[in-house]
Amino acid sequence: MTRLLVNKLIVVYTHLMSRITPLRKPEWIRVKVPSGETWQHVTAILERRSLHTVCDEARCPNKGECWGAGTATFMILGDTCTRKCRFCAVATAKTGQPVLPEEAEQLALAVQELGLKYAVLTSVDRDDLADRGAHHFACCIRAIKDLNPAVRVEVLIPDFVEGEIEAVLEARPDVVAHNIETVRSLQQVRDRRASYEKSLHTLYLAKQGGISVTKSSMLLGLGEQVDEVLSAMDDLRSVGVDVLVLGQYLQPGPKQLPVVAYIHPDQFREYARIGREKGFSTVVASPFARTSYHAQEAWHDGTGGKHTAHEGIAGEGER
Repeated sequence: MTRLLVNKLIVVYTHLMSRITPLRKPEWIRVKVPSGETWQHVTAILERRSLHTVCDEARCPNKGECWGAGTATFMILGDTCTRKCRFCAVATAKTGQPVLPEEAEQLALAVQELGLKYAVLTSVDRDDLADRGAHHFACCIRAIKDLNPAVRVEVLIPDFVEGEIEAVLEARPDVVAHNIETVRSLQQVRDRRASYEKSLHTLYLAKQGGISVTKSSMLLGLGEQVDEVLSAMDDLRSVGVDVLVLGQYLQPGPKQLPVVAYIHPDQFREYARIGREKGFSTVVASPFARTSYHAQEAWHDGTGGKHTAHEGIAGEGER
């Protein structure tokens, strides 16, 4: 029986069993509820400028910490995705909302108002657009940099290909991220239009296009094996990825896939150590780690020639 078939059976079995007895969360999985004046200040600015964040739409477990520190990951191109990955809580439809040209200016003003030094942009997938939103990404990057010249901009992009990604690269973001999401044998948890090879190719194009720091993330606990994670590390290094993020998959709602396993913080530390040995400039590995979590620190390490393993910087016990 092939590894791919075995993993598919594990996912199906876990999904069925979760309806009877959901996997109990271990003691190290604790999420702090957002609170405080800074969090309320960020919320007010986003609402006033009609901006979305992935923190809200994807129900990120780090919202309390990041918003409390006055940072947020902006989600452009609307809040409706044209793809339907089985682990994601973002709303889906065949077509997204109309692209708003004024969004770029509102983003730039929000970055200025929040006093950010590092801004992260991501988006829903927009397969309904001719360029899948690449030019809008470029407009947003330029608007932020024009109004805030000292601000670093990181973008977490869809699986753009030739003819799409060039517009983004020409806007000169400081970091380009794209997620393979999980190991090769579990790619069926993603939308059918996504694939492991497509994602690796997007990361390859970003590096070949002159981006000095590229990044990718995986969610663990979906049924992957340790050797598969290590193999994925090798694949990412083969296309020049600098920063690796590993986090625990947490089921965002009853419609999404259940958790197959909760990975112990010690295993995350071991992955961080191995990743550093494999040549990643930065490895952010802990239960609550997500692509944009501690993004500024990861960028700093990635451009400073250091090899850093951020072991357990998020999620070990209550925060």
